[in-house]
Amino acid sequence: MRDSGSRRRLTLLTGQPEDGGEQGSGGPEGSGLADVQVLQRRAAAQNDAVDEQGFYLDTVSEYLWARDVAGLAPTTLEKLVRPVMELCSFYDLVPWRLTPRHVDRFYAGQERRRARSTVRSKLVKVDSYFAFLEQRYAGEIARRFGATVESPVDSFNRPVHRGDFGLRIPPSQRALTECFTQWRASLPAARKYQVAVRDYVMAKLAYISGVRASELCAVRLGDIHWELGQWGRFVVQGKGAGGSGKRERQAYLFAEGRELLWWYIEEIRGSFSDDASDPAAPLFPSERRPRALAAVDIAVGMPVKADAFRKALRTAGELYLPGPVTCLIPHLLRHARATHLYESGMALWDVQKVLGHIWASTTVGYLSTVQADPELASLQSARRAVRRLSMEA
Repeated sequence: MRDSGSRRRLTLLTGQPEDGGEQGSGGPEGSGLADVQVLQRRAAAQNDAVDEQGFYLDTVSEYLWARDVAGLAPTTLEKLVRPVMELCSFYDLVPWRLTPRHVDRFYAGQERRRARSTVRSKLVKVDSYFAFLEQRYAGEIARRFGATVESPVDSFNRPVHRGDFGLRIPPSQRALTECFTQWRASLPAARKYQVAVRDYVMAKLAYISGVRASELCAVRLGDIHWELGQWGRFVVQGKGAGGSGKRERQAYLFAEGRELLWWYIEEIRGSFSDDASDPAAPLFPSERRPRALAAVDIAVGMPVKADAFRKALRTAGELYLPGPVTCLIPHLLRHARATHLYESGMALWDVQKVLGHIWASTTVGYLSTVQADPELASLQSARRAVRRLSMEA
């Protein structure tokens, strides 16, 4: 049996008397109390939503701080949480409210036009953020919002590599020599002579030095150091590892590359529209200048794009490269250089230095088509052992 104080509190909260009578049921006072209660509940729900959204943004900031402490490059940090924010913005949900079905619908519909590698990269970033969320904030999210932190990237939609696992066979050294010889002989008849020479020099230098297309396109005139080593070297912005960003390294010219590059700079580089004496000018400029740069008369031109270089290389391969390999891409030249240097007797460590690899195991993957003869190697090893023993005797 309730006392009068309990009955009074019940009447204030519900607007109805305890005995079920009609007191306050239709009156303005009871209706006003009910409206106040509804508004209070709505305000509380809105405050919870705002609090949940703010907590989500705080976790994003702390995740970026943690990865910054780990040493990731600023360019990597910018792309790290972008897939998570795209998902949350599309569904207007905080991350711990996302389900695997949300991810499936988003990437099968909204992002279907993306390349497989792009989708795979985004899903990996989403999964990494949820691993951070689960380890550091799962308990607090459960207490504050009653939600369980679980990655929407599960065992069913987790990306797998579906790329080409076929053997990458580079052209032989003889075939490449013939290709470059015919290509250079065709240069005087080219419609745009300086552009044709630029593409030819880029292709041959990519083969001689073993650098990537993106690295070669970014080389500036000031990056060439003729005084280093025996034949000079040039600095490239090498590929980063583990999200650390690009790493500078020295690329090797060798005797053939020094002669080729010297001829290009002396005879061809000055015929482009920019200032070839500026150290910041690109070594391989584009023949087109954007209107914005042309209007302000900036002396430094724009470097040629890697796609334009790939297109020129593919065309040259179809025209001048004898079979069986006729499709040339920049990375195939890199594989070819590693293979040819190793077959000619260069040590694995030195091939690794030419390619700029950190691990020798990565270089070994470039040598899958090296012509090895285990039986001949065994005979040579036995002969060396016999000579060594005879000298000791």
